[in-house]
Amino acid sequence: MQLPVHSTSGEVVGKAEASDVIFGADFNAELLHQAMVYYQANQRQGTSSTLRRGEVSGGGRKPFAQKGTGRARQGSSRSPILRHGGVAFGPHPRSYRKRMPKRMRQAAFRVALSRKVAGERIRVVQGLDAVDAKTKSFTGVLAANGLVKSALVVTRGQQPDIARGVRNIPRVKAVRADLLNVLDLLRYDLVIMTAEAVEQTNELWSTTTRAPRKVKTDTGTEAA
Repeated sequence: MQLPVHSTSGEVVGKAEASDVIFGADFNAELLHQAMVYYQANQRQGTSSTLRRGEVSGGGRKPFAQKGTGRARQGSSRSPILRHGGVAFGPHPRSYRKRMPKRMRQAAFRVALSRKVAGERIRVVQGLDAVDAKTKSFTGVLAANGLVKSALVVTRGQQPDIARGVRNIPRVKAVRADLLNVLDLLRYDLVIMTAEAVEQTNELWSTTTRAPRKVKTDTGTEAA
């Protein structure tokens, strides 16, 4: 598969090789949803906490007599239905982490990228590193390359000038190709990649082979 390469002014200046395995996978909505839930759940801290009736300081006495007051009987001044009482079913610290097999995460990443290609929402742009590291300069470059709602700028390695140029543009984020994930691909409308980022993505995600399993033998450890 070949993706058109655009200049910073939006003109087509060449083509970039893209792997069919990564950029041409079949769509799988269930797999994408599972990956999205996985990423969002693992970002939750789970630190919300409340105090039950037995954990609130004070209490230990009846707020009023058992009989003769005309009110419903109460055994503790820290009851959830009283002022300054505990919380009946409040949140407590917990882990929201989920697990997802590595091959399923890889497959979901390929599906998300392929969906962007099918919808023509991936633009390979050449010369981003030569643009002035200013918000105004990058606003013009992104507008010339189809920015309407939001954009994800993908580079190979750390590019301080590109990150500095887009950080003040609303709904635009710069990310390294090796840190690209399904959640970002689903969250942003347009994906702008440098040719080097496409090359690195091909290198990182083309193979699904496992490392050789090591087996212990009488003479030592050998690869199976």
